Amino acid sequence: MAKHVINIEDVELLPCSVAFPLTAAEGRPEQYGANIGRVSPRIGAQQLGYNITLVPPGKSALPAHSHVVNEEMFYVLQGTGEARIGSEVYPLKAGDFLACPAGGPELAHQITNTGSVDLKYLAVSTMRSPEVWQYPNSGKFGVSAALPSAEEGKPRSVTFFGRENQRVGYWDGE
Repeated sequence: MAKHVINIEDVELLPCSVAFPLTAAEGRPEQYGANIGRVSPRIGAQQLGYNITLVPPGKSALPAHSHVVNEEMFYVLQGTGEARIGSEVYPLKAGDFLACPAGGPELAHQITNTGSVDLKYLAVSTMRSPEVWQYPNSGKFGVSAALPSAEEGKPRSVTFFGRENQRVGYWDGE
């Protein structure tokens, strides 16, 4: 049962691959790394996703990506960094808000810690499903759709990553 109220000190930060298992496969530890604390399930949020993200110096939490369906907002709690949105780069410091509306590759975003201490921010997202992500640096896309919860109430989803030029036809393999 959700508590509806928790303190930021009570948010456990886990490696990104644990907090968001779809990132658990091979990674690029020299470039990416973050610890993430999922808040939404602990406070009973239904339509917004909340997490606290901690990014070490010199790293980004995730590759540049855009959301076709969901909008995100970030609020910097500590540290400094930069946000890339499309081809623009913006400096970030504690107290800054960053909006990342849904859209195509022109709105792809990435937050990088350019400082010498951990960059910590609150991430808020709408949670509409299905979702499509686009990754302009690699030409990938991802699609995810929520499924009915398992009997024990655990959320489920189906997720697929690919490239547009590697598709199969509707009748392929039928």
